[in-house]
Amino acid sequence: MALDGLVIHSLVDELSSKLIGGKVDKVHQPEDDEIVLYIRNNKENYKLILSCSSSNPRVYIANDYKKENPKKAPMFCMLFRKYIQSGNIVDISQVGFERIIKISVDSLDELKEKTTKDIYIEIMGRHSNIILTHNEDNKIIDSAKRIPTSISRVRQILPGLTYELPPAQDKLNPLNSISKDEFIEALKSYDGPVFKSIYSKFLGISPVISKEICYRAKLNEKINISDLSNEELISLFNEFNSLFNDIRNNKFSPCIVLNEKIDRVLDFSCINLSLYNEFKFINKKSMSTVLEDYYKNKDIKDRIHQRASDLKKSISIKLERLYHKQEKQSEELEEANNAESYKIKGELLTAYIYMIQKGMESIDVQNFYDPNYESVTIPLRKNLTPSENSQRYFKKYNKLKTAKKEITSQMAINKEEIDYLENILLNIENCENLAELQDIKDELVSLGYSKASGKLKSKKEIAKLTTSPHEFISSEGIRILVGKNNKQNDHLTLRIADPEDIWMHTKNIPGSHVIIKCAGKDISEQTIYEGAMLAAYFSKAKSSSKVPVDYTKKKHVKKPSGSKPGMVIYETNNTMYVDPNEEMVASLKNKEI
Repeated sequence: MALDGLVIHSLVDELSSKLIGGKVDKVHQPEDDEIVLYIRNNKENYKLILSCSSSNPRVYIANDYKKENPKKAPMFCMLFRKYIQSGNIVDISQVGFERIIKISVDSLDELKEKTTKDIYIEIMGRHSNIILTHNEDNKIIDSAKRIPTSISRVRQILPGLTYELPPAQDKLNPLNSISKDEFIEALKSYDGPVFKSIYSKFLGISPVISKEICYRAKLNEKINISDLSNEELISLFNEFNSLFNDIRNNKFSPCIVLNEKIDRVLDFSCINLSLYNEFKFINKKSMSTVLEDYYKNKDIKDRIHQRASDLKKSISIKLERLYHKQEKQSEELEEANNAESYKIKGELLTAYIYMIQKGMESIDVQNFYDPNYESVTIPLRKNLTPSENSQRYFKKYNKLKTAKKEITSQMAINKEEIDYLENILLNIENCENLAELQDIKDELVSLGYSKASGKLKSKKEIAKLTTSPHEFISSEGIRILVGKNNKQNDHLTLRIADPEDIWMHTKNIPGSHVIIKCAGKDISEQTIYEGAMLAAYFSKAKSSSKVPVDYTKKKHVKKPSGSKPGMVIYETNNTMYVDPNEEMVASLKNKEI
């Protein structure tokens, strides 16, 4: 999925038809890499989103955009307000057939003279940028991401420098008239699969569009270009030419391709992707709507993970220390389990004390505790008397016997903390919005794992449910609820679940609490299996097979006093082994929510 040259071309056509002549009323910057222009044109209001996010760069007109703005506008936003706000959009164009959009705005300067400023939005993955320039001399006013020589020696983006386009690619522009012979010659100069040769030799074409052209020409996309016959090359040219005739004439079919079995978007484009005919197509009126639908949740998820990176790093460091501590405790416990051997050595030294002389380093004696009376070598300390050597082994035995109880207790505490932090990492992965991430941060602050960035929340505020758990409907119409984090897990288990409801959780694996709402009915094996599937899918073992899932009635689940959020104990349970299945999970989603 990519904003290739074709998508940019269709987008520019849409933006030009709606925004040229419009006035820029307001400018906001809700993210470091995102600008929002509020534009009024032909009695219509538009929100134009310009994003140079490394993960999700994009430009589109938004219908449903609700990000909050910072209390103090960033410097880049203030520059836009100075140079662009109250100006009129006079032109919107695609640079070449590249992934670069240029928006020209006429506005009045300090002397009330009309000047033109250009906004370049470069959509190039991690190199994406938003650059504001003077039109007359192309001098850079500023950019969302400044690029000094320390970052790139080839191309700097800094205030005062002349804006230069990214280095040109040695490719043909498919919007220009390309003859059959030029097309075939260009392809043959590449040695490799036919679909790779298309996007390697022509501007603005993504791998998916290359495969689409091959599919329309009824050719195997992976066949080597040198193995194609002349007739096959001509067929390929005809499909290529037909596709770009439509693009030149601005004939677009904005669409999203959906795999309904797993409820996941496979791709989007401005043309009909016939190679995906077996999947569902959702056709849209505009390319902006396609981009908004696709990127809305994806962008939220990516920004959550960005904002959670420091938190995850901190938890991972704590876990590494706990793993090391666990390893050391295991070694100490193994030694403590050998306490009896020290007692035997002390007994043997007492029995054979008449054979020991001060200054000896060891003594070989017959072990009468051994059924075979094997000989054993006992190390001695030269500076100790025979009696002192014997007492040393008895002291070691008593110390290890006492330590065993303490180590066992400490190991249980350590294991509980490891389980908790592993569960927190899983909760972060399950976050679907910033409110859920904030719930996790509040929980960690309340337990002393993190420092509060502002005013501390009360226990009541922390316990209050701010987001909803997952809800599914079994194939037999039974509600199944799945927690996304510890707060939701506790809420489901302790407040929502009735005593006769079925409670489920992966056995000894971090995961979500799952509640099957019985409503006084007998629950079939099929519904229990589907609940176990959800428990396995929303756990750390999501990618494993034969995942053990424990289940019991909620009345057998208890939360020990003082235990951490999400931690419970249970009894009289059964265990079911399941293989997580994404298709089944998608089919169980409550579509009414």
